[in-house]
Amino acid sequence: KSDDKEMLQWLCSLGYVSAGINYTLFSDSNPDTNVYTQSMEIKESIPFVIEEARKLGYNIDRMAIGGGSAGGCHALLYAYRDAADSPVPVKMVFEAVGPSSFYPEDWKSYGLDKDSEAAANLFSTMTGEEIRPEMFGTAEYDMLVKASSALLWVNDNTVPTVMAYGTHDKFQPYDGAVRLDAALTKYNIPHEFIVHEHSGHGLQNDNKEYVKYMEKIVEYFDKYM
Repeated sequence: KSDDKEMLQWLCSLGYVSAGINYTLFSDSNPDTNVYTQSMEIKESIPFVIEEARKLGYNIDRMAIGGGSAGGCHALLYAYRDAADSPVPVKMVFEAVGPSSFYPEDWKSYGLDKDSEAAANLFSTMTGEEIRPEMFGTAEYDMLVKASSALLWVNDNTVPTVMAYGTHDKFQPYDGAVRLDAALTKYNIPHEFIVHEHSGHGLQNDNKEYVKYMEKIVEYFDKYM
């Protein structure tokens, strides 16, 4: 959580009440943990964050949510899937390199575009659903993974979004980010898709673009928060 601490301190310096949320990681001792169960832990924690802030004298009446990598995936899920159930209105989401969809053809760096059996096994583990190779490309598949796929929740009511991705990302599919950008564009959702053309998952080789990402977060805070 050391990186989170710096981000939270930065957000506090801008005048916002900020909280970092832990969730159970997948491991040998937690083999049933998946994207969905993690996202539900986050969803269930938000009312407690609001209440703890109230006890400290902060009346929270709106919120933004953000994260990076897996945290970005969960931030998108809460903002898109769970906003209607939030104890306070979700005004925006910001995230970097978070997976938003599970289509084998996008996960080329893992070879899943050519190995549907491996794709089914990985996505079963990630979503907690029983996925078979023959399901790919069907409406049944989308319904199975929807609870874990932010992309499939994009609609006219989706909140403004700031997102950053590296074109050379080997851990999460850049092609999935292109899908998400297209969906947000289709529904005319205010958003920023900041592409780091020389970077991988760490967004490490495009300093100017990373600065732009941070500047856009502040710009969206000023506009929507």
